[in-house]
Amino acid sequence: MDYSKINEAAQNYLEDMTRFLRAIVKNPGESCDEKAHIDTIAAEMKKLDFDQVVIDPQGNVIGYMGTGDKIIAYDAHIDTVGIGNMENWEFDPYEGYETNEEIGGRGVSDQCGGIVSAVYGARIMKDLDLIPEGCKIMVVGTVQEEDCDGLCWQYIINEDKVRPEFVVSTEPTDGGIYRGQRGRMEIRVDVKGVSCHGSAPERGDNAIYKMADILQDVRALNENDDADETEIKGLVKMLNPKYNPDWEEARFLGRGTITCSQIFYTSPSRCAVADSCAVSLDRRMTFGETWESCLDEIRNLPSVKKYGDDVVVSMYNYDRPSYTGCVYEIECYFPTWAIPKDHKVTKALEDAYRNLYGETRLGNAETEEMRKSRPLTDKWTFSTNGVSIMGRNGIPCIGFGPGAEAQAHAPNEKTWKIDLVRCAAVYAALPASYCK
Repeated sequence: MDYSKINEAAQNYLEDMTRFLRAIVKNPGESCDEKAHIDTIAAEMKKLDFDQVVIDPQGNVIGYMGTGDKIIAYDAHIDTVGIGNMENWEFDPYEGYETNEEIGGRGVSDQCGGIVSAVYGARIMKDLDLIPEGCKIMVVGTVQEEDCDGLCWQYIINEDKVRPEFVVSTEPTDGGIYRGQRGRMEIRVDVKGVSCHGSAPERGDNAIYKMADILQDVRALNENDDADETEIKGLVKMLNPKYNPDWEEARFLGRGTITCSQIFYTSPSRCAVADSCAVSLDRRMTFGETWESCLDEIRNLPSVKKYGDDVVVSMYNYDRPSYTGCVYEIECYFPTWAIPKDHKVTKALEDAYRNLYGETRLGNAETEEMRKSRPLTDKWTFSTNGVSIMGRNGIPCIGFGPGAEAQAHAPNEKTWKIDLVRCAAVYAALPASYCK
């Protein structure tokens, strides 16, 4: 395999990749409203002579290069979050901007740059005859990830009946290779009370006061240590071999966290005692934690047990329709996952990268110093579609993508052209590296 030719081919496609990325992000593409993004991607795949291009009933766009039975997939979610307060933007997030080194706009890092590099990586494979015999390259632009990460791959695996050999997530990785992430789940706690007139609160049972007690215990989970004498042991306990047999991978991914993200209440009026209160909890999970263990952890808090049947702890469900109208209901549970550091897929991606670019992360003048200070192979801070691909379905997943995690969901979002080139080259080299 001539790595210099692969890198040269990627550089030659930079102008096309830049045009393609700007064409995608010029339209809003928030979760459940991604049709313009999907149509743009499908048209580009057809223009580049993909062997097959389909849009499935959920709205995911899937392009294939090659005709073998063994599928090597590249995933890019192409939905975005909203723009937030427009006053925080220095430019129009959909018009964007372009310099010699950068492209700005909503979604350029999170995560439309990934689909651009993957599409052109597949084209380079075809140009240079790099698709191994018996293999088929699958490039997927997935929907609804920002709303419910992994939902799209649950649909692809279970309804489209597609199960790849492995999947590369093209989420932004700051020039590194990422082999895992913490999981997350969305927990709801409901507390019942009894209303009465606010002038005599002792006649009622204030649900907000009960919830206040519970939230102090939830806060303790996040902040306490795990000493023997600590009644509510903190989530840090999962880094301790005493409490977690998976402590090594837990230390790699980092400890779990929990926080209250929303609060709701009912009351007959502002001069009455609240008769119900509910909160949403954002729970990030490390290795060794499951949805069952996380729910039981809340149910066993002293204040929750104190209020007994007046407290209900549950997990949210997601049932919002996609832009096609497809409803594919799922629990709001997004499992922790990590591919082993010595797995064949990990080694193949590291091999492809090192043959192209060496032993360290690369960037441009703005990013390279920070990137080189970090290990080449690491993990994400946030959550990705890997929660379904590997977390729920056990399909090996590895991450390498253009852009930066810190740009995700931020105003003035940008990415770097050199990242698009390097990712396209690594994607093109990977299948042959894996199959050799």
